[in-house]
Amino acid sequence: MHASAVEHLLPSLLPSPANPAPRVLDIGSGSGYLTHVFAELVGNHPDARVIGVEHILPLRDLGEANMRKSARGRELLDSGLVRFRVGDGRKGWLEPGEEDKKWNVIHVGAAAERMHEELLAQLKEGGRMFIPVEDGPGGWGQHVWLVEKDAEGKVERKKLFGVRYVPLTDAPGPE
Repeated sequence: MHASAVEHLLPSLLPSPANPAPRVLDIGSGSGYLTHVFAELVGNHPDARVIGVEHILPLRDLGEANMRKSARGRELLDSGLVRFRVGDGRKGWLEPGEEDKKWNVIHVGAAAERMHEELLAQLKEGGRMFIPVEDGPGGWGQHVWLVEKDAEGKVERKKLFGVRYVPLTDAPGPE
């Protein structure tokens, strides 16, 4: 699934003259593996950014700890290119101090109940989102969707293939 996500998102991940500093939001960043792959692809422009979001602090910490296991991972984290955050990924993410900047790429690593408007609003014109979405309430089906926003802000959705992801949920409450 990681390879498929990268393949579908690649046109918006790589730096270009029109977009020298790609910004990537990795919702449900888990182990941090794909977050690290994204960071390798966006280049080293000082305005490039890769943010991994988890709604459970130990999962956020796991991703960052895994990246810190290699010299390159530590370099990416220490430079500020990669950051891990705790938050509700269904609402997207507005990085402190960068609230006016949208995302060239949004990857969602858990199945959403629906296409969340907050995510669509935070997708930059010319950007792409890879998101698994439940087929309907109470159903067992899920499909990955590729969402593209053109230069005028028009959104196009393309159903790619059936999958089975864990659900994109609320963080667990106190016990």
